[in-house]
Amino acid sequence: MSVSTAKTIREVVLEIPAATRVFEELGIDYCCGGGKSLEQACQAANVPIDQVLDSLESADKVARLAPQDRNWQTESLTDLIAHIQNTHHKYTRSEIARLGPLLDKVCSAHAKNHAELLHIRETFAGVAQELTAHMTKEETVLFPYMTRMEESITKKEPVPPPPFGTVRNPVAMMMHEHDSAGNALRDMRQAAGNYAVPPDACLSYQTLYKVLADFEADLHQHIHLENNILFPRAVEMEQGQ
Repeated sequence: MSVSTAKTIREVVLEIPAATRVFEELGIDYCCGGGKSLEQACQAANVPIDQVLDSLESADKVARLAPQDRNWQTESLTDLIAHIQNTHHKYTRSEIARLGPLLDKVCSAHAKNHAELLHIRETFAGVAQELTAHMTKEETVLFPYMTRMEESITKKEPVPPPPFGTVRNPVAMMMHEHDSAGNALRDMRQAAGNYAVPPDACLSYQTLYKVLADFEADLHQHIHLENNILFPRAVEMEQGQ
């Protein structure tokens, strides 16, 4: 395997799906930052390019020996949308419901000595509200249209006119909202000291940081599937009809 450092992050993860785990571990933005070249992304994350290339090669070798995951580049948009909703949207909603009370509990016990917890709680409340509205718009407007468009094209029937002019319009808005959520999560991670648990942290405090880190990782994968695969394929499908 040979990866050009001039390739975009999106191109790398489409060529090597296991790259998402490498980028996650090294702090390289592969969802909202998919348009950057690999070299630019490494510079932004302050990670040596040789280290990234070695890690990508190792991850690719391991992935080739493991059972293959579904290739969302070739699966139908309908199946990909179902996967996003049943896996990532469902997870996001359940963790938002879980994290609100957990943040309140930890703030009540530890905010006096850890003021950053109040900032994290406020930021999370904002991003939770934004994501809830964001997912509702996708599920009630954008995703159903993408499904109808694909079905019509498959059946060689006229594609119903989109209520938003072109699919590129809501896609641009969804990607903007993804950027906003990504920035909020980076702000939370920075405020939490990269989710390093302080010495006086109780079990709830430890659990909170673990859940927030997991929430961030899942959202990265969620945004990657939409920004780098679903949205470009839907735009291409619309253009090719």
